[in-house]
Amino acid sequence: MAAFQHTVRSPALFAGIGVHTGEYTRVSVRPAAANSGVVFVRTDVKDRDNVVPVSGEAVCKTQLGTVIANDAGVTVSTIEHLMAALVMLGVDNAVVEVDGPEMPIMDGSSLPFVRVLDRAGLRPQEAPRAFIEILDTIEAVEGDKRATLTPADGFEMAFTIEFPTAAIGRQTVDLAMDEAAFRTELADCRTFGFLHEVEALRAMGLARGGTMENCVVIDGDVILNPEGLRRPDEFVRHKALDAIGDLYVLGAPILGRFEGVCAGHGLNNALVRALLARPEAWRMTTLVEDLREAV
Repeated sequence: MAAFQHTVRSPALFAGIGVHTGEYTRVSVRPAAANSGVVFVRTDVKDRDNVVPVSGEAVCKTQLGTVIANDAGVTVSTIEHLMAALVMLGVDNAVVEVDGPEMPIMDGSSLPFVRVLDRAGLRPQEAPRAFIEILDTIEAVEGDKRATLTPADGFEMAFTIEFPTAAIGRQTVDLAMDEAAFRTELADCRTFGFLHEVEALRAMGLARGGTMENCVVIDGDVILNPEGLRRPDEFVRHKALDAIGDLYVLGAPILGRFEGVCAGHGLNNALVRALLARPEAWRMTTLVEDLREAV
């Protein structure tokens, strides 16, 4: 884990369609000053404040994706896959310029974002990197769904899902999570959806850009994508990827263990808000003092 903050060395540029809006958008992830965090800017919005800082409170909607908004009502949708890549590659500060309402879905995973960030490179900054160290159990529960943070020496990610289809069934993943593990275990795992839900979603204005190019599509017990899965348990691994991105709206990486049971974006954000409501259950810490003591 890096002890000091980083931003991108040069702009990371990419473009594509939004999975829900179907709109084509262009994105530039640009360098930002130390301690400024991740800030989205809607460059297509000219008539009001178009700056949308990331925070737990900024999350305004969680149906099939994470949406953030500012006080002027300007929103950016489906930020979680980029956010996961940013936190796990160690990008603390960035300005994300996007010329539409939704982040491009790319191939449905974080891998395209990892690749563009690798090309841009990272630049170290003098400010120490802050971590959210979990001191006590923090939990969000909704029926049989649950999301929990507990103390741990590093960042751990555990997730369990269960769907009544032979294509998924019950899947569990439990990983000690760092940059190398994210790159090899989670980054390429794609979002997924069910064919029978597509018409209803499109009637609600969702999934308009969803195709088998950017989503694993399931029909009954059959996976429709001709290339099949990238991993036998790609589904649960994608849920873990989502959770990492959803947690990074807190503005700092986690030192603790996340456990999700059938959780989604809504419960992940409920956990974020539970953490913010319990300041005694966590603290901000840095690794700089640890390094000084080791010298």
